[in-house]
Formats: sequence, C-alpha cells, structure tokens
Amino acid sequence: MSGAILAHARSDQHDRLLDVQEPLAGLHLRCGGELPGTIAVPELLSLTRQVRLTGLPVAGMVGAQDGSDAIAMWVEAEPDGPGCAIRIRSWRATPLIAEEGAIAEQRRAETDRHLAELTAWLDSGQRVMAVTTDVPELAGVAAAMQGGAGRSWTDFLAPENVTHAQPLHWRLLDGAPVTVPGSSRDWRVTLIPQMRPGFEPEGFELLLLSDQAPAVGEPAPLPAPVAARRGLVGRDLAPVLQQPIARIVANAETIRTRLAGPLPDAYADYAGEIASAGKLLLSLLEDMADLEVVEDEGFATTADSIDLAEVARQAVGILGVRAREKDITLDAPPCGPEAPALAEFRRVLQILLNLIGNAIRYSPEKSRISVNVSSEGAHVCAIVSDEGPGLSPEQQARVFEKFERLGRSGDGGSGLGLYISRRLARAMGGDLGVESMPGQGARFILTVPADPEG
Repeated sequence: MSGAILAHARSDQHDRLLDVQEPLAGLHLRCGGELPGTIAVPELLSLTRQVRLTGLPVAGMVGAQDGSDAIAMWVEAEPDGPGCAIRIRSWRATPLIAEEGAIAEQRRAETDRHLAELTAWLDSGQRVMAVTTDVPELAGVAAAMQGGAGRSWTDFLAPENVTHAQPLHWRLLDGAPVTVPGSSRDWRVTLIPQMRPGFEPEGFELLLLSDQAPAVGEPAPLPAPVAARRGLVGRDLAPVLQQPIARIVANAETIRTRLAGPLPDAYADYAGEIASAGKLLLSLLEDMADLEVVEDEGFATTADSIDLAEVARQAVGILGVRAREKDITLDAPPCGPEAPALAEFRRVLQILLNLIGNAIRYSPEKSRISVNVSSEGAHVCAIVSDEGPGLSPEQQARVFEKFERLGRSGDGGSGLGLYISRRLARAMGGDLGVESMPGQGARFILTVPADPEG
C-alpha cells in the first residue's frame, strides 16, 4: 500500500515501544501502556511479534479501541535489528455505535489472546510460519510445528470430526475442536485473519485454547465413572452449536447496523432481536458447559503466578465499552504496586468479567463501579463495588445458589454465573463473598492465595 507515512515507531526484542510518534503514541498510552513499554494495542503486539519471530515483513489493518471510537490503521512492520520498524500509513476513527459488531469480535479476540496457551502465525494458505508457547505440555507440538514450517497447521493439530481434505476454508475451522498429540485435555482453535479491505486474508493468527486446567505432575487414570462422564454440553453440544450461533449473531449485527446496505427500521429492529437472542443462547451454552466442568469430580485448577491487579485492569478494559453504553463510570485498579497471587489466570479473569458484567447490568445509568485490589494476610482480594440497588441479608444468603436469579426475569441471565464463580474461587484455594445493604450498592469480594515469592 502506498501513501504518506503518518507515524513511525520502533520496538525491541521484547516487543516494547522505544520510539513512537503521534497518533500511535497517544493511543498506546490511552490503552494503558508506558513509554518505553510493552505494546499495549493487542493486534499491533501480535503483528510485531510475528515479524520478530518470522523475520519477514508484514502489513495489514490493525484495529483498536480508543475511548468512544474504533480505530482502524494500516500498519507496515519489518525486521529492524532484534526488533521491528513500524510505519502507520492510514488512520480511521469511527464512533463505536457504527462498529459494534466489529468491536465485539475484537473484544473476543483480545480475551482469547490472553487465554491462549500456544500462538502460531500462518500464511494466506494456513501454512505454519512461526510458533510460540511457554506451556511445557505443548512444547512437543510447538517444536513439531516450528520444524514443519511451510506445512498446514492441521498436520499438527488435527480438527476433530472433519473428514474433508485439508485445509478447509478458515471460517469453517475457526472455533473447531482439535486433537493435541500427547494431551488428554480438550482443545479448540481460534483463527484471527489479517485482513486487507476487499481482499482475502493475507495470513492468520492461530490461538490454541483449552477450557480445562493442565494436569499437575503425571496424569493419574480417572476413575471409571468420571472418565465415562465426558459432559454432553461442554464436550459434545457446545462446540457444535457455538460456531453457527456466532455466525448468526455476526450476520444479524451486520444487518442491524446497516453495514450491508440500507434497511427499513423495522427490519433492523428484527435483526437486533435475532442478535440478542443469539447472544443469550451463546451465554447459556457457556454457562452450562462451565457448570459441567466445575461439578466434575476430577475438576482442578492451576496455580499460575499472576498479578491480580493487572488481571483486574484487563477485565475492566474488556468491559469498558459496555459500561460506557450505560453511561457508567468504570474505575480500574491504579497502576502501581503489584498484587502477586497464585491462581489460574483464565479462571480469575472469568470470575472478574462475571462480577463486573453483573454490576454493569444491574447498576443505574450515570453511576460508578470501582474495582480495587488489596492484601489480607495470606490472600489478596479483588473487590467489585457498585451503586446498584443492593441486596438484603436474605438475598445475600441465596445469591450464590445454582439457578438463583433473585426473582429477576427478562435480563438474559441463567442464574449460574455467581454459583460457578464461587466454585472456581474455592477450587483455587480462595473464596467469593458479598457485602451489601439495600439501596447502598454491593461489594463482591474475590480472594485468592497470595504468592509468597511475588
């Protein structure tokens, strides 16, 4: 792509921005980054990391969220010593209301990037270019993929229940369950295309994810009753239904926002109802799958070394748009002292997203939600405080029960989120509680073990 260069930047071998010009510098800082500091725009970080690992130049559209605007920029990156030289050639800011479907996809991609246990970069033919992982369980498959650069990724991560010749169109493989040699866990892939408007993808970012915790030490054989109970929803039903429902939601959002062309208001409203119903179905599927996981006799979590304050800031960033839609101020823990903890990153993020999402759902417009972190002896706490209607003592006693919705109807909830969150917190050696008074808001408190070596 030709045209004037709007901004130059340079990153080092640790993907930190060293020299950067406006407008990228301001966007980086507003996304929570520092100068110098690790690239704070997730898609730009992924692109520069790909360049650094493959040694090949890459160009493509990069999306980001900047307050109430969706940013689309054309980025060119090429190797420059141990790091990358970055050029910005176009910059477009669009109000979020016109980009809602794209922003929702971006938020999902950002979440998957946080949770991925292996990342690979593919060319336009879905052939492996570079791979990275820090999970010992995946070291073998990562080495095989790196050694087999130029071959299709499906040669190493075989899609389940697929008999057609590979590779299929990437949209048919996005979200597909795959088999990882040597692992007993269930895995799925996310394919994020590198798009140029009007063209097919120039390449892909492949993320490998599992909803199960890795085994600690040598895996012990499961008792027969547990091994037989694979989970109808989580194992069999959810993967089959999630992809087509997600496509329905995406297409309905495209119609609703009139990105596909003019449409009468009544039909746009119908499309909005279809999208809302699809999102509800996806949420219910996720809750039912999680319920099967946490109630399985063999369920366990992994004690990762995490910074609870950083995880809380990531959760706030993911849900920031939803809060602004209701004119709610959402405060994240300030940057500063870390809160080292021993808990599974993806499960802590899941709990905080549930707590903050509930606070947004039930808080009035123009109110404030605060997320704070503190230390209490051998534990660290994340506290989500809102200015909603509050809970009576009787409601507090019931709010963590399975399928409990406190008499609410029509809010799209399943009554499982808090039940699952408390089960997860306790499985990590912590707990989840609530403090509240009617009319005075609520404080949900997540505690997890502190990291004594942090």
